Amino acid sequence: MTEENSVSDDLKRQAALFYNSTERDRIKEIRSTNTTTWRFWRKRRLIVALLAFFGFFNVYALRVNLSVAVVAMTEPVQVELENGTIIYVPEFDWSSTTKGWVLSSFFYGYLITQLPGGWLAAKIGGNRMFAIGIGATSLLTLFTPPLAHTSTGLLIAVRVIEGLFEGVTYPCIHAVWSQWAPSEERARLATFAFSGSYVGTVVSMPVCSLLAHYTGWPGIFYVFGIVGLVWTTIWWLVVKESPEKDPHITAAELKYIQESRGTLAVDGSQVRHPWLAMLKSGPVWAIVMAHFSENWGFYTLLTFLPTFMQDVFKYQTSVTGWLSAVPYLAMAVVLQVSGHMADWMLQMQLLSRTNIRKLFTCGAFLSQTIFMVAAGYATSTMGCVVCLTIAVGLGGFAWSGFSVNHLDIAPLHASVLMGLSNTVATLPGIISPPLAGSIVTDKTAEQWRLVFFISSAIYLVGAIVYGVFCSAEKQPWVVEVDSDASFDTDGASVTTARGYDNKALDRSSEM
Repeated sequence: MTEENSVSDDLKRQAALFYNSTERDRIKEIRSTNTTTWRFWRKRRLIVALLAFFGFFNVYALRVNLSVAVVAMTEPVQVELENGTIIYVPEFDWSSTTKGWVLSSFFYGYLITQLPGGWLAAKIGGNRMFAIGIGATSLLTLFTPPLAHTSTGLLIAVRVIEGLFEGVTYPCIHAVWSQWAPSEERARLATFAFSGSYVGTVVSMPVCSLLAHYTGWPGIFYVFGIVGLVWTTIWWLVVKESPEKDPHITAAELKYIQESRGTLAVDGSQVRHPWLAMLKSGPVWAIVMAHFSENWGFYTLLTFLPTFMQDVFKYQTSVTGWLSAVPYLAMAVVLQVSGHMADWMLQMQLLSRTNIRKLFTCGAFLSQTIFMVAAGYATSTMGCVVCLTIAVGLGGFAWSGFSVNHLDIAPLHASVLMGLSNTVATLPGIISPPLAGSIVTDKTAEQWRLVFFISSAIYLVGAIVYGVFCSAEKQPWVVEVDSDASFDTDGASVTTARGYDNKALDRSSEM
């Protein structure tokens, strides 16, 4: 009996020592996170976020380049005939309808690969699919100028194929965050990465204008295609599928991520998605509607803002790029603030997770409704730019709500849910440009006003639907696969027996 008591005491001491060391590591990690976050190179999850930021920078630079280039491609240029007569003719004499189809062609491919991209990301790793999507799009971008000179049909075809590859990017990044993001940092990490989209828009629009002016419009595609290939190489070499597979992560950071995120007991290839339950879920369709609403206004302006500035305020290509970039600069800044604010409110327990998502998304949509209408009635360049800047910028708050909601309700299925919501949210990119092109036939301010009114109405509907059906609680249909519990003796890895150990999700107040 004495020997048994001695063994029991030894086990208790070992358990106590392990718990104390684990707790010290966790506290050390939290303190380090709070005091030295500027030293991002010491935190692998921050390196992932930074590279994801530049990934989305490239995603949108590759997407919007044609929006600026098409203005230069269809502008009248000086041509001298054989008899010495000088005339002004556009290099590509496209009607408004043709221009709308050229600009929307990207989204036909983009629509198709959303769900397959989310499914593949869950199976083979979000990091790999993210790199493949951007790398292939960058390569195809280099072939855009010669194909455009050959025929409009080939230009549309290559844009569709680019859309196919780029369509996997948003679903893939949620597969990355389901592995890398601690629950208390979801909003700030995700919104920081997503803000790369708007910084990419801010930078690429004026840079595209300068390239078109000094090198001709083909230079736009060559420069951004090469930049995208460079990024792809870096991402492929640095970012791993999960923190468990990263040889450079510290034991403390790994433990912190696992405890907060919940350690996976299921390999990606074993994940089974409850498709019917997801499609019948109200919170899922709340996310889908919010995503659709935000993208309608965003894609409308992304595609037609340079043309609008040219039609209504008579600005030339070199100026439209700079003015069109201002609203997206505001959104890039707001995203940084809103992501940290959402996480701070969650940590301080000011509101429930669900109410935080509703506040940020619905509040942004209602405000965007007002300022989009105001932009339609603006009579000066300054007034219009201010209204559009506020309208687009407030979208940063919406993204801090609905864009991380997939991870709230079903972290294991987040990539597929993002694929679903982004599939529907891609429809504005297909519908909006041809619709706007058919409305704006005479290039008048009144016709453009109707385009803004449609966007305002869709924002309002999105706010109502999301406010009624949103939830940020883990849904009962989330599949958790039983498996044997395992415990690594080195203390760096703990595996639960039920998919995700969600106790970590309830300790946000400790951060």
